[in-house]
Amino acid sequence: MAGKEQVKQDILDAYHFRHATKEFDSNKKVSDDDFRFIMETGRLSPSSFGFEPWRFVVIQNPELRKKIKNTAWGAYGKLPEASHFVVILARTKKDTKYDSQYLQDHFKNVKHLPEDHMAKYLEKIEQFQKVDFDLLEGTRPLYDWAGKQTYLALGNMMTAAAQIGVDSCPIEGFDINKMNTLLDEEGLLEDGRFSISVMVAFGYRVKDPAPKTRRPYEDIVKFV
Repeated sequence: MAGKEQVKQDILDAYHFRHATKEFDSNKKVSDDDFRFIMETGRLSPSSFGFEPWRFVVIQNPELRKKIKNTAWGAYGKLPEASHFVVILARTKKDTKYDSQYLQDHFKNVKHLPEDHMAKYLEKIEQFQKVDFDLLEGTRPLYDWAGKQTYLALGNMMTAAAQIGVDSCPIEGFDINKMNTLLDEEGLLEDGRFSISVMVAFGYRVKDPAPKTRRPYEDIVKFV
């Protein structure tokens, strides 16, 4: 029991440690091993129906970092100082519609579903997309739905980073059309199969933040 209690406390300590770091120390770099660990927690994250509708683009090129800094206002104070900077892409309707080639390949060659099982599973997905969540009208609903999945990975990566003493900052401060134009020019959107969802910087803080504040437990959690 003591072991479990210690694990629980370590996890809560990590949540208290984590904050949206506004200024990174450019002289401190996350080790390759630690960063690989953080990315692995993203890769292993859950996604609805197991789609894995994401890609994590690690921006190392100094020129591209500069372009992103000058395009996304939320990144301006994080680049180039952040040790690692990740653009998280969400798959678009081209890849997430129930009859897409991506899903056929994904369930056959990654999930290794038998053909009869895969056919039934795709029927359930078709029902979900057409009726349950009404996701097929236009291109935006399925992209937004995929974007929700990327935030599961984002949260896991930030928490994992905090558990090993690495700081992070999620970034939504950008014009989505301008960022997509930039990323498309860099050949990262694969003919419209991806669109930007969110970005995140990793590194080490320059100064400690103010104590964390949250609404009371009783105001957030309701038992009925």
